Amino acid sequence: MAFFEERKKLGFGCMRLPMIGDDVDLEQTKKMVDEFIESGFNYFDTAHGYISQKSEIAVRECLTKRYPRDKFLLTNKLSGPFFSKNEDIRPLFESQLKACGVDYFDFYLMHAQTKEFFEKFKRCRAYETALELKKEGKIKHFGLSFHDTADVLDQILTEYPQVEVVQIQYNYLDYDDIAIQSKLCFDVCVKHGKPVIIMEPIKGGSLINLPKDAMPILEKTGVSAANLALRFAASPENVMMVLSGMSTIGQMRENVSFMKDFEPLSAEEFEATRKISAIFKGQRLIACTACRYCVDGCPKHISIPDLFACYNAKVKFESWSSAYYYSIHTAGKGKASDCIKCGKCENICPQKLPIRELLKDVAKNLE
Repeated sequence: MAFFEERKKLGFGCMRLPMIGDDVDLEQTKKMVDEFIESGFNYFDTAHGYISQKSEIAVRECLTKRYPRDKFLLTNKLSGPFFSKNEDIRPLFESQLKACGVDYFDFYLMHAQTKEFFEKFKRCRAYETALELKKEGKIKHFGLSFHDTADVLDQILTEYPQVEVVQIQYNYLDYDDIAIQSKLCFDVCVKHGKPVIIMEPIKGGSLINLPKDAMPILEKTGVSAANLALRFAASPENVMMVLSGMSTIGQMRENVSFMKDFEPLSAEEFEATRKISAIFKGQRLIACTACRYCVDGCPKHISIPDLFACYNAKVKFESWSSAYYYSIHTAGKGKASDCIKCGKCENICPQKLPIRELLKDVAKNLE
């Protein structure tokens, strides 16, 4: 845990950067990077597949070309879809170094580990290759990011005690969720003595846009929705870093304002998260975080997260415009009813959503 001591707990997640059309808004991102570093923060997180492989390049243009190497910590990941055998791993890794414009990564994670992905990584000796790269100085710290049940995480950490850090999904909506198992996975990390990096602390924005019934509860805390969610994630002692996918400079400034001099949640604030979570769970919302992993492999080109967002807007706000936006997101693409139930989306969904069944609900409500 020494590599995180005295560091601020807010990390810059580079999966949801500001965009101009399909391209990263580099000038806006540069401004955000500058303010982030000037405020005393220095942790950045990317992956090869983020933003259709544009995230790494944005990191190079906005961060690594503009700052000395000792001014930032950079995390990258080995993602399963980009290799099929052991011989693919080193060339992929070298291409990631080049794309990011660095000679080494401070952290390199085995990405999105599930039971299925772990078996593939073992067959390809991915963990062993990463440990070799660490010995060569091209990786400073070796870890994994995780999207499965606590027993699978326990198995991985038992088989590979060399893992130094674990990145898990953790927020107050998923805290006791039987599918995500945030708290159970966190407890496994504590059991194995692994510091934790938190992803999805606001669940893809869901914990910013609270239901109307939850607003009085939030108002009694005297803090913003983002404040409550991020500080919930950062409060446990074993949490070393909380990632936020900030896509506007306003979001970054707000997060920095309360994470710069971080204070854990009070008992009253923690109780508020429990009440708000109960309200969320009383609704019929689809718990999609818009990571968009499901989109690239869809043979019918269905923009699944956008259609789920339209559905949620109709449920939450009874919005007349939901059907209008549904027509926009299906123009030239697949509709919910076009789903052929191949299951590719469900195999890669970190939230373990029954997407095929949910698309039936979307079609019923919005077509």
